[in-house]
Amino acid sequence: MSTGPTHAMSGLLAWSAVTALASSHPIGHLSPQSWAVGAVLATGAALLPDLDHPGSTISRTFGALSGGLSAGINVVSSFVYRTTRLKKDSKRDGGHRGLTHTLVFALLAAVFTTAVVQNSQKWALPVLMFVFAGLAVRGILNDWNPKQDALMITVVSAGITWAMIAWTSQTNASAAACGIAVGVGCFAHYVGDAITEQGCPMLWPIPIMGKTWFPVAPPKIMRMKTGGVVELAIVGPVVTILSVWLGLAALQATGALPFLDWVDLLPI
Repeated sequence: MSTGPTHAMSGLLAWSAVTALASSHPIGHLSPQSWAVGAVLATGAALLPDLDHPGSTISRTFGALSGGLSAGINVVSSFVYRTTRLKKDSKRDGGHRGLTHTLVFALLAAVFTTAVVQNSQKWALPVLMFVFAGLAVRGILNDWNPKQDALMITVVSAGITWAMIAWTSQTNASAAACGIAVGVGCFAHYVGDAITEQGCPMLWPIPIMGKTWFPVAPPKIMRMKTGGVVELAIVGPVVTILSVWLGLAALQATGALPFLDWVDLLPI
Protein backbone atom coordinates (compact mmCIF):
# COMPACT_ATOMS: atom_id res chain seq x y z
CA MET A 1 0.00 0.00 0.00
CA SER A 2 1.03 3.60 -0.37
CA THR A 3 2.01 5.43 2.81
CA GLY A 4 -0.56 7.29 4.90
CA PRO A 5 0.17 10.82 3.67
CA THR A 6 0.01 9.75 0.01
CA HIS A 7 -3.28 7.93 0.55
CA ALA A 8 -4.82 10.86 2.44
CA MET A 9 -3.81 13.47 -0.12
CA SER A 10 -4.96 11.22 -2.96
CA GLY A 11 -8.43 11.21 -1.40
CA LEU A 12 -8.46 14.99 -1.33
CA LEU A 13 -7.12 15.08 -4.90
CA ALA A 14 -9.81 12.72 -6.15
CA TRP A 15 -12.58 14.73 -4.45
CA SER A 16 -11.18 18.01 -5.78
CA ALA A 17 -10.93 16.62 -9.29
CA VAL A 18 -14.43 15.12 -9.32
CA THR A 19 -16.10 18.25 -7.94
CA ALA A 20 -14.08 20.61 -10.14
CA LEU A 21 -14.98 18.69 -13.28
CA ALA A 22 -18.63 18.36 -12.24
CA SER A 23 -19.04 22.01 -11.22
CA SER A 24 -20.23 23.05 -14.70
CA HIS A 25 -23.21 20.69 -14.41
CA PRO A 26 -26.23 21.72 -12.28
CA ILE A 27 -26.18 18.41 -10.43
CA GLY A 28 -22.54 18.88 -9.55
CA HIS A 29 -22.88 22.37 -8.04
CA LEU A 30 -22.17 22.24 -4.32
CA SER A 31 -22.28 24.85 -1.61
CA PRO A 32 -18.90 25.72 -0.03
CA GLN A 33 -20.05 23.93 3.13
CA SER A 34 -20.92 20.71 1.30
CA TRP A 35 -17.62 20.79 -0.56
CA ALA A 36 -15.60 21.26 2.63
CA VAL A 37 -17.43 18.48 4.46
CA GLY A 38 -16.90 16.22 1.45
CA ALA A 39 -13.19 17.10 1.39
CA VAL A 40 -12.77 15.94 5.00
CA LEU A 41 -14.76 12.77 4.37
CA ALA A 42 -12.87 11.90 1.16
CA THR A 43 -9.47 12.51 2.76
CA GLY A 44 -10.36 10.26 5.69
CA ALA A 45 -12.04 7.64 3.50
CA ALA A 46 -8.81 7.29 1.55
CA LEU A 47 -7.43 5.61 4.69
CA LEU A 48 -10.59 3.63 5.54
CA PRO A 49 -9.79 0.42 3.58
CA ASP A 50 -6.66 -0.21 5.67
CA LEU A 51 -8.78 -0.74 8.77
CA ASP A 52 -8.73 -4.39 7.72
CA HIS A 53 -5.13 -4.60 8.98
CA PRO A 54 -4.94 -4.62 12.83
CA GLY A 55 -1.23 -3.89 12.66
CA SER A 56 -1.57 -0.80 10.50
CA THR A 57 -0.99 2.65 11.93
CA ILE A 58 -4.42 3.82 10.87
CA SER A 59 -6.05 1.03 12.91
CA ARG A 60 -4.62 2.62 16.07
CA THR A 61 -6.14 6.04 15.32
CA PHE A 62 -8.57 5.93 18.24
CA GLY A 63 -6.71 3.49 20.43
CA ALA A 64 -8.46 0.31 21.58
CA LEU A 65 -11.75 1.32 19.93
CA SER A 66 -10.39 1.44 16.38
CA GLY A 67 -8.07 -1.47 17.16
CA GLY A 68 -11.00 -3.68 18.13
CA LEU A 69 -13.00 -2.61 15.07
CA SER A 70 -9.99 -3.36 12.87
CA ALA A 71 -9.64 -6.85 14.33
CA GLY A 72 -13.31 -7.54 13.62
CA ILE A 73 -13.05 -6.27 10.04
CA ASN A 74 -9.95 -8.41 9.52
CA VAL A 75 -11.82 -11.56 10.59
CA VAL A 76 -14.77 -10.82 8.28
CA SER A 77 -12.45 -9.96 5.39
CA SER A 78 -10.46 -13.17 5.88
CA PHE A 79 -13.66 -15.25 5.94
CA VAL A 80 -14.96 -13.66 2.73
CA TYR A 81 -11.62 -14.17 1.02
CA ARG A 82 -11.32 -17.83 1.97
CA THR A 83 -14.91 -18.66 0.99
CA THR A 84 -14.85 -16.91 -2.39
CA ARG A 85 -11.33 -17.52 -3.70
CA LEU A 86 -10.76 -19.78 -6.67
CA LYS A 87 -7.97 -22.29 -7.26
CA LYS A 88 -5.71 -19.73 -8.90
CA ASP A 89 -6.10 -17.21 -6.09
CA SER A 90 -3.29 -16.98 -3.57
CA LYS A 91 -3.69 -19.12 -0.47
CA ARG A 92 -2.97 -16.17 1.79
CA ASP A 93 -5.05 -15.25 4.84
CA GLY A 94 -6.93 -12.52 2.99
CA GLY A 95 -7.59 -10.38 6.04
CA HIS A 96 -5.68 -7.47 4.54
CA ARG A 97 -6.32 -6.29 0.98
CA GLY A 98 -9.50 -8.26 0.94
CA LEU A 99 -13.11 -7.12 1.24
CA THR A 100 -12.39 -3.49 2.17
CA HIS A 101 -10.20 -3.15 -0.92
CA THR A 102 -13.02 -3.79 -3.38
CA LEU A 103 -15.44 -1.54 -5.27
CA VAL A 104 -18.24 -3.42 -3.53
CA PHE A 105 -17.04 -2.05 -0.20
CA ALA A 106 -16.68 1.47 -1.61
CA LEU A 107 -20.27 1.33 -2.89
CA LEU A 108 -21.60 0.03 0.42
CA ALA A 109 -19.68 2.71 2.34
CA ALA A 110 -21.07 5.41 0.03
CA VAL A 111 -24.66 4.18 0.34
CA PHE A 112 -24.37 3.83 4.12
CA THR A 113 -22.95 7.33 4.50
CA THR A 114 -25.68 8.85 2.34
CA ALA A 115 -28.39 7.03 4.28
CA VAL A 116 -27.22 8.00 7.77
CA VAL A 117 -26.58 11.65 6.87
CA GLN A 118 -29.94 11.92 5.12
CA ASN A 119 -31.75 10.51 8.14
CA SER A 120 -29.97 12.61 10.73
CA GLN A 121 -27.56 15.45 10.13
CA LYS A 122 -27.78 16.44 13.80
CA TRP A 123 -25.97 13.40 15.16
CA ALA A 124 -24.81 11.28 12.22
CA LEU A 125 -22.83 13.95 10.40
CA PRO A 126 -20.84 15.03 13.50
CA VAL A 127 -19.98 11.40 14.25
CA LEU A 128 -18.88 10.73 10.67
CA MET A 129 -16.90 13.96 10.55
CA PHE A 130 -15.12 13.09 13.80
CA VAL A 131 -14.17 9.59 12.60
CA PHE A 132 -13.05 10.59 9.12
CA ALA A 133 -11.24 13.70 10.34
CA GLY A 134 -9.32 11.42 12.70
CA LEU A 135 -8.40 9.06 9.87
CA ALA A 136 -7.32 12.01 7.72
CA VAL A 137 -5.15 13.55 10.43
CA ARG A 138 -3.64 10.17 11.31
CA GLY A 139 -2.83 9.51 7.69
CA ILE A 140 -1.25 12.88 7.00
CA LEU A 141 0.67 13.14 10.28
CA ASN A 142 1.71 9.53 10.65
CA ASP A 143 4.94 10.28 12.50
CA TRP A 144 3.42 11.59 15.72
CA ASN A 145 4.59 10.12 19.02
CA PRO A 146 2.65 6.80 19.32
CA LYS A 147 2.13 7.34 23.05
CA GLN A 148 0.21 10.55 22.37
CA ASP A 149 -1.48 9.69 19.09
CA ALA A 150 -4.94 8.71 20.30
CA LEU A 151 -5.35 11.73 22.58
CA MET A 152 -3.93 14.28 20.14
CA ILE A 153 -5.88 12.94 17.18
CA THR A 154 -9.07 12.94 19.24
CA VAL A 155 -8.54 16.59 20.16
CA VAL A 156 -7.72 17.66 16.59
CA SER A 157 -10.61 15.63 15.15
CA ALA A 158 -13.00 17.20 17.63
CA GLY A 159 -11.78 20.67 16.63
CA ILE A 160 -12.23 19.98 12.92
CA THR A 161 -15.66 18.50 13.54
CA TRP A 162 -16.77 21.47 15.62
CA ALA A 163 -15.58 23.92 12.95
CA MET A 164 -17.32 22.05 10.14
CA ILE A 165 -20.59 21.63 12.02
CA ALA A 166 -20.59 25.29 13.08
CA TRP A 167 -20.03 26.33 9.46
CA THR A 168 -22.83 24.08 8.18
CA SER A 169 -25.33 24.95 10.92
CA GLN A 170 -27.22 27.32 8.61
CA THR A 171 -26.71 25.31 5.41
CA ASN A 172 -27.17 21.56 5.48
CA ALA A 173 -24.50 19.48 3.82
CA SER A 174 -25.64 17.35 0.89
CA ALA A 175 -26.19 13.75 1.98
CA ALA A 176 -25.51 12.50 -1.54
CA ALA A 177 -22.28 14.51 -1.70
CA CYS A 178 -21.17 12.99 1.60
CA GLY A 179 -21.75 9.48 0.27
CA ILE A 180 -19.97 10.22 -3.01
CA ALA A 181 -17.03 11.71 -1.10
CA VAL A 182 -16.57 8.52 0.92
CA GLY A 183 -16.82 6.36 -2.21
CA VAL A 184 -14.34 8.59 -4.05
CA GLY A 185 -11.90 8.45 -1.13
CA CYS A 186 -12.03 4.64 -1.04
CA PHE A 187 -11.48 4.47 -4.79
CA ALA A 188 -8.46 6.75 -4.49
CA HIS A 189 -7.03 4.28 -1.98
CA TYR A 190 -7.49 1.41 -4.42
CA VAL A 191 -5.69 3.28 -7.17
CA GLY A 192 -2.85 4.03 -4.77
CA ASP A 193 -2.55 0.35 -3.85
CA ALA A 194 -2.87 -0.76 -7.48
CA ILE A 195 0.29 1.08 -8.48
CA THR A 196 2.34 -0.62 -5.77
CA GLU A 197 4.06 -3.98 -6.16
CA GLN A 198 1.15 -6.06 -4.81
CA GLY A 199 -1.73 -4.57 -6.79
CA CYS A 200 -5.33 -4.27 -5.50
CA PRO A 201 -8.24 -6.78 -5.87
CA MET A 202 -10.76 -3.95 -6.39
CA LEU A 203 -12.85 -5.81 -9.00
CA TRP A 204 -13.91 -8.69 -6.72
CA PRO A 205 -16.02 -10.81 -7.20
CA ILE A 206 -15.62 -10.61 -11.00
CA PRO A 207 -13.51 -13.61 -12.09
CA ILE A 208 -10.45 -12.53 -14.09
CA MET A 209 -7.95 -15.10 -15.37
CA GLY A 210 -9.36 -17.68 -13.00
CA LYS A 211 -9.17 -15.42 -9.94
CA THR A 212 -11.96 -13.66 -8.06
CA TRP A 213 -9.32 -11.71 -6.14
CA PHE A 214 -7.32 -10.68 -9.20
CA PRO A 215 -4.77 -7.99 -8.19
CA VAL A 216 -5.43 -5.07 -10.52
CA ALA A 217 -2.14 -3.35 -11.34
CA PRO A 218 -0.27 -1.73 -14.23
CA PRO A 219 2.82 -3.42 -15.75
CA LYS A 220 5.57 -3.99 -13.17
CA ILE A 221 7.73 -1.24 -14.62
CA MET A 222 5.00 1.26 -13.71
CA ARG A 223 4.61 0.14 -10.08
CA MET A 224 6.30 1.68 -7.09
CA LYS A 225 7.62 0.42 -3.79
CA THR A 226 5.64 1.51 -0.74
CA GLY A 227 7.58 4.24 1.03
CA GLY A 228 10.25 4.12 -1.65
CA VAL A 229 12.04 6.98 -3.38
CA VAL A 230 9.48 7.21 -6.20
CA GLU A 231 6.58 7.63 -3.79
CA LEU A 232 8.27 9.96 -1.32
CA ALA A 233 10.14 12.12 -3.82
CA ILE A 234 7.76 12.16 -6.79
CA VAL A 235 4.27 10.70 -6.32
CA GLY A 236 3.60 12.14 -2.86
CA PRO A 237 4.64 15.73 -3.63
CA VAL A 238 2.85 15.71 -7.01
CA VAL A 239 -0.37 14.40 -5.46
CA THR A 240 -0.19 17.06 -2.73
CA ILE A 241 0.37 19.93 -5.18
CA LEU A 242 -2.43 18.75 -7.48
CA SER A 243 -4.85 18.30 -4.58
CA VAL A 244 -4.31 21.91 -3.45
CA TRP A 245 -4.47 23.20 -7.03
CA LEU A 246 -7.69 21.41 -7.94
CA GLY A 247 -9.13 22.02 -4.46
CA LEU A 248 -8.84 25.77 -4.96
CA ALA A 249 -10.46 25.42 -8.39
CA ALA A 250 -13.35 23.43 -6.96
CA LEU A 251 -13.83 25.87 -4.07
CA GLN A 252 -13.76 28.80 -6.46
CA ALA A 253 -16.51 27.09 -8.47
CA THR A 254 -18.71 26.99 -5.34
CA GLY A 255 -18.36 30.76 -4.97
CA ALA A 256 -16.38 30.47 -1.74
CA LEU A 257 -13.26 32.11 -3.17
CA PRO A 258 -14.45 34.89 -5.50
CA PHE A 259 -11.23 36.82 -4.86
CA LEU A 260 -9.16 34.09 -6.52
CA ASP A 261 -9.94 35.08 -10.10
CA TRP A 262 -6.68 33.51 -11.24
CA VAL A 263 -8.15 30.09 -10.51
CA ASP A 264 -10.26 30.56 -13.65
CA LEU A 265 -7.07 30.06 -15.60
CA LEU A 266 -6.83 26.43 -14.46
CA PRO A 267 -7.38 24.02 -17.39
CA ILE A 268 -10.54 22.31 -16.10
